[in-house]
Amino acid sequence: MKSATPQDIAQVLGDATAVTILCHVRPDPDTIGSGLALALGLSRRGVDVEVSFPGAETLPRSLTALAGADLVVPAGEVVGHPVVVSVDAATLGRLGDLGAVFERADHNIVIDHHVSNTGFGEYNLIDPAADCTSILILEILDALGTDIDSDIATCVYAGLITDTGSFKWARPESLRIGARLLDAGVDGAAWSRALLDSHPVAWLSLVSRVLGGARFDAAACGGHGVIYAVVSLDMLGPVGWADIESIIDVLRVAEEAEVAAVFKETAPSKWAVSLRAKDKIDLVPLAGAHGGGGHRRAAGYSDSGTAQDVIDRFLRSL
Repeated sequence: MKSATPQDIAQVLGDATAVTILCHVRPDPDTIGSGLALALGLSRRGVDVEVSFPGAETLPRSLTALAGADLVVPAGEVVGHPVVVSVDAATLGRLGDLGAVFERADHNIVIDHHVSNTGFGEYNLIDPAADCTSILILEILDALGTDIDSDIATCVYAGLITDTGSFKWARPESLRIGARLLDAGVDGAAWSRALLDSHPVAWLSLVSRVLGGARFDAAACGGHGVIYAVVSLDMLGPVGWADIESIIDVLRVAEEAEVAAVFKETAPSKWAVSLRAKDKIDLVPLAGAHGGGGHRRAAGYSDSGTAQDVIDRFLRSL
């Protein structure tokens, strides 16, 4: 295993004839946007490309509208080419059963921006200073000499706009990249609406139920406060997993709470925990204590048991 530059990755991919690109479980716009941007760039070089992600979930409509979505294949149909690339996955476990495809490749590559990623590939491009993984993909495509047209630019933009909260916490370089992508033909208004501001009517009822059950602990986190809520399986109805992911962004607006947490039941007694912080608490050690990871202000982990068991373990760890 070694650290790699965008140029190093471009060299490996430039010599490849077939590449498998793996996105993480319950894929978000950054992992899918990264995967599709890279896939489009490689396919235009004549490379045989497949993109996939683990799990039984289907992509939300907003992501299937991205160019290159036709290159996504179900996990059970993945060929597993000699070169395999993991995009935006902080650990091998985030690739689920497709982790085996990654490990048996002749050459495997990790491209990620999570500070908790210690590098699990032969080549590891990990840059926590990047606001999203799709920015790193853009650097690789530039190193390959790829023409960044509106299709590729839109895939990169999907990751950039969502991981920066519509540029609310973007670094200056991300704003410059955003301008470049818009100049390349991205319809920023349309994609902002599709990715950040569109939910089914049923989502409103779900949010009402979740927020109605939210709890605030002012003494937690050294007196900085935590607010948390539960999304159990019996609450979901017709609302899909992608819409559930956005609930943490509603909960985090509570000004009295430094940390926000949403406990989402993904299967009976199986939970995905999303964490967000403002500026006083580093979430990486907290998520790491539960076997997860992420960023200083956005992290997560998995747990199992009753909702109360999972909540109690979380509160004891603060």
